[in-house]
Amino acid sequence: MEVFKDYYNNTVKLVIGREAFSKQPKHVWVITRYQNQWLLTKHSDRGIEFPGGKVEEGEISEEAAIREVKEETGGLVSELYFIGQYYVDGKGGDIIKNIYFADVDVLEDEAHYYETEGPVLMDDLPKNIKRDRRFSFMMKDQVLVKAMKIVEERFLT
Repeated sequence: MEVFKDYYNNTVKLVIGREAFSKQPKHVWVITRYQNQWLLTKHSDRGIEFPGGKVEEGEISEEAAIREVKEETGGLVSELYFIGQYYVDGKGGDIIKNIYFADVDVLEDEAHYYETEGPVLMDDLPKNIKRDRRFSFMMKDQVLVKAMKIVEERFLT
């Protein structure tokens, strides 16, 4: 388990490879690829980030991950892989989130992307993403760094 502070100085506990905090987490975050590019979305308030969100009533986290990718980017997930789980001891309450990696085969135009402005494709993520104001706070801590390392080692080689 790795413990660190996030962008807002909340304590984060990250575990790779297993669900350490909950078998039924209420949130998901999906690192997504489409045609050898990173598939992100632009959240209306937070900025550019990987898709994710809440697990709805009656849904399991894998279903939520697939749905969130579709809703926020128009992407149809072909393969979904569990990366890990993290816990945030936040000022507004605790959050437990599963992290996934997804391959997307098809990117459809959507009439509505919910709280986002739709898909954002990038060949590479910026080297100094922490200082790039275009990106969401969720892209600016060790969760992204550690998860990207796993994705690169396991899925992009």
